Amino acid sequence: MSSGARLLDVARVRGLFPGLSDGLLHADGPGGALMPESVVRAVSQAMRVPIANRGGVFASSARAEQLVSGARSAIADLVGASPAGVVLGPNLTTLTYTFARALGKHWRAGDEIVVSRLDHDANVRPWLQIAAELGMVVKWAEVDIETGELPDWQYDDLLTDRTRLVAVTAASSAIGTCPDVAAIAQRAHRVGALVYVDAAHAAAHMPLDVIDLEADFLALSAYKWGGPHVGAVIAHPGLLEELRPDKLVPAPDRVPDRFEQGTPPFELYAGVAASVDHLAALCADVPGTRRNRLAVSMEAVARYEARLFDWLDDALRSMAHVQVLGSPQYRTPTMSITVSRMRPRQVARELARRGVCAWDGDFYSRELFDAIGANEAGGAVRLGLMHYNTPEEVGHLIDHVSALR
Repeated sequence: MSSGARLLDVARVRGLFPGLSDGLLHADGPGGALMPESVVRAVSQAMRVPIANRGGVFASSARAEQLVSGARSAIADLVGASPAGVVLGPNLTTLTYTFARALGKHWRAGDEIVVSRLDHDANVRPWLQIAAELGMVVKWAEVDIETGELPDWQYDDLLTDRTRLVAVTAASSAIGTCPDVAAIAQRAHRVGALVYVDAAHAAAHMPLDVIDLEADFLALSAYKWGGPHVGAVIAHPGLLEELRPDKLVPAPDRVPDRFEQGTPPFELYAGVAASVDHLAALCADVPGTRRNRLAVSMEAVARYEARLFDWLDDALRSMAHVQVLGSPQYRTPTMSITVSRMRPRQVARELARRGVCAWDGDFYSRELFDAIGANEAGGAVRLGLMHYNTPEEVGHLIDHVSALR
């Protein structure tokens, strides 16, 4: 560890989360993080003052403008982008459908799209559906079902001069795999294809930089890192200018507003900014810009979560009655497991009885779990750690899984 590396004060961090007062062990972070008090307060305060729609010349309209610009700036700082390229919306899925339709206006029959078996269905189904509508060719990047890796070399055989888009995840919310997005994007760009990256799960666990990833579009969901249910897609403003999404005639035609349909939840935008500020302040007394503080905090988060998760992973893999799906080299602190002689729902119920919150199913990673064969048995049970989980909780979690016999 370098001398400048910061440590996470987890006792202080846990004090920021009122939801932890329920006394349960929350291993369900990949399905949505707990919300810190600062986010709850920001949303509540925004709802206590008059907020009108945007575009007026009076104070309550100006507040709406401030909330929108605050959310855009926060998301831009989170990923190293320009606020002018941040499109806000209700969730990643809805926004991806919006972009699939807008991009589809530039595509023709015989053009090609490359999707991956590793991805959440939100970064698969919208592209398959627009491809079917237009008569495009869909190609699949396959997962190594033993390791859970998504090899980047396979894209050499998938990409052609007819490839228009490559959709890929920055991190699997089911088994944690972090593919080499930059290597995939470099291959895609060599044939002139755009790259649409689902970074919803990754954003809670590591520093993100849209330039380093070489992503043309980067999609996020704030609830994954403790924010409200708001999504965002980030792109270069110049690229957004080239796209004409479906919209109402009187609605603004400027970028990025032209992609945002209807009146937004302004009060939740206050929570988006507060949630990014929360991440930036996880390591106390870090100087510099919010972007700099985010880099320091998220590096500390990644180190802390990795230590906890390595312990959990090693312990569960040593249990004869537990199978951990995949063994990727680079991963978030997320795993899916099956237990001998028990259905995933049975496992989840027993863990819940013991005070552990954990999801069962396929976690919208339908293609991945079909490829592995896990869906035939009801999927798996997912265990995921966040920056508010403790070593004591990991020890208890190991004990609880060990007792599932």
